[in-house]
Amino acid sequence: MDLTGLTLRVAAARPHVLLAAVPGGTAVRLAAERLLRARDWPRASTPAQADLLFVAGPDLPELRTPLERLWRDMPAPRARVHARTADEVEDALNAGRALLGPPAVRSASAAPPADAGGHREGDHGARERHDDQTPGHDGHDGHGDHGGHGGHGGHGGHSGGQTEMPGGLPMAGQGADRDGLTLDQLHLPLGPFLADWPAGLTVRLVLQGDVVQRVDVDEPARPIDDAAAEAFWVQPWLRAASGEPVPVGEAVRRRAAAHLDSLGRLLTVAGWPAEAVRAWRLRDDLLSGAPRAAVAPRLERFTRRVGRSRTLAWLTRGIGVVTAQKAREAGVGGPAARAGGDVTSRYRQWLADIRHDLPRLEDPAPLDVAVEDSPRGPWSAEHPPSAALIALLPRLLEGAELAAARLVVASLDPDPDELVSRGVVEVARG
Repeated sequence: MDLTGLTLRVAAARPHVLLAAVPGGTAVRLAAERLLRARDWPRASTPAQADLLFVAGPDLPELRTPLERLWRDMPAPRARVHARTADEVEDALNAGRALLGPPAVRSASAAPPADAGGHREGDHGARERHDDQTPGHDGHDGHGDHGGHGGHGGHGGHSGGQTEMPGGLPMAGQGADRDGLTLDQLHLPLGPFLADWPAGLTVRLVLQGDVVQRVDVDEPARPIDDAAAEAFWVQPWLRAASGEPVPVGEAVRRRAAAHLDSLGRLLTVAGWPAEAVRAWRLRDDLLSGAPRAAVAPRLERFTRRVGRSRTLAWLTRGIGVVTAQKAREAGVGGPAARAGGDVTSRYRQWLADIRHDLPRLEDPAPLDVAVEDSPRGPWSAEHPPSAALIALLPRLLEGAELAAARLVVASLDPDPDELVSRGVVEVARG
């Protein structure tokens, strides 16, 4: 029996895709997620589970090293593709499947086209298939192994391609804890390519036991070409700020879709993937322009079911508490400030905002950026709301248990696109 050929045929027919989104690549990520669901191709959460590495978004030199680590930790057979725009997603996925096929099939077909950027990546392997036996690290690499996201515990391995010690974890040092005891001290980075994680964000933790002692956040990586990066979720606000007439309905539709995207991340991290898929399907329907009458009943059922879940509330209660006053003092606005509480309060605020926006999905009135908040707060290119959310992370994470850290980040869900998009960068440069 030709086991190698059988393995290649299985991988090519339904590849497990590891989606690595970079800042400025939200539109590409969304297009890839829609197509993967339509094709019923499974998403991988770690390199060890993946056949195909799909890089979504513009070129970011600062992230090439962690991308190479993801690639190195994927077992053979494997392939890698890169789509820089949403229009390139389908061709990239088709090319990835072709690269995973048996050699005889690949040689009989036409040569693969140039990649999404108009060239083959050669040394970076974007159009290569490798048969070397490079094992993964049992979930301690790439996206981190979250045990199928079963609850918010057991998040062992969050390195996002950052660590190179045996087993994917750095060696522990020692330090004094709050009780004066000397405990092992572990330096552990989260990101930049964790599953269900803000694109390209890296949060560096110092742990003693399972408690976070110190937190540092890296500056978001910037693309080679600022014009290639787009802050997808705030496009209506950017356009309105530039003088273009934008209807309120378009803005609140984008805002509701952004909240559903964030809810999907949080629900996955909390261990409710089926409801996360419902959130993302509703998100995609809103983005495709589905009329209010078509989505309203489903949105109402979704918000009611998630909002009333006692299990979800129990899992998230008391985690990442910040009062409304403290949030505003830190420059945070929008849902996180209005919620004024813990993770439970913040996801329920998203649900309340979606219900509030539902009647206005087709409002033709002109958007006033001073009146309507962007998804993560009042829009300002000089001070993007996600910058304040990122700055708030150390305060909420220090003293928290490691198992709660991902839920805290998911409940804020800062958008690094806001910090690297061309509209924001142009304002920052003056």
